[in-house]
Amino acid sequence: MPNSKNLPPDLAAKLIVRGIHLDLTDALRTATAEKTARLLRHNDHIIRLRVDLELDKTHGVGTQFIAKGHIEIAGPDLIASVQSDEAYKSLDLLVDKLDGLLRRRHGLQKDKRNHPHATDLDVELPKAD
Repeated sequence: MPNSKNLPPDLAAKLIVRGIHLDLTDALRTATAEKTARLLRHNDHIIRLRVDLELDKTHGVGTQFIAKGHIEIAGPDLIASVQSDEAYKSLDLLVDKLDGLLRRRHGLQKDKRNHPHATDLDVELPKAD
């Protein structure tokens, strides 16, 4: 990344930005880094964050920008995809969607931790004397 000195060190090491059928400008790379920085505040166990920005001229009348996000994290990876008519708008929608996925995942883990389920055992437990 060209402006990796301005990014937090953990984000610069974890973020991968790719352009598919699109030349990534420095402004687009910087905007991607700034917007995805908020995803790391939820969970510092994120291993890698990949953002793919794609220009698709085959769907619809005008051009479509597709933003795909992939968060590698302990457990199942989080994957999201959005499309719109502007690159920055697609990026905003993608970060919002990934943020919601991280919030939902954290809530489910918290519920599981605070409300454990009883387990059924097939054997009879010995009684304490």
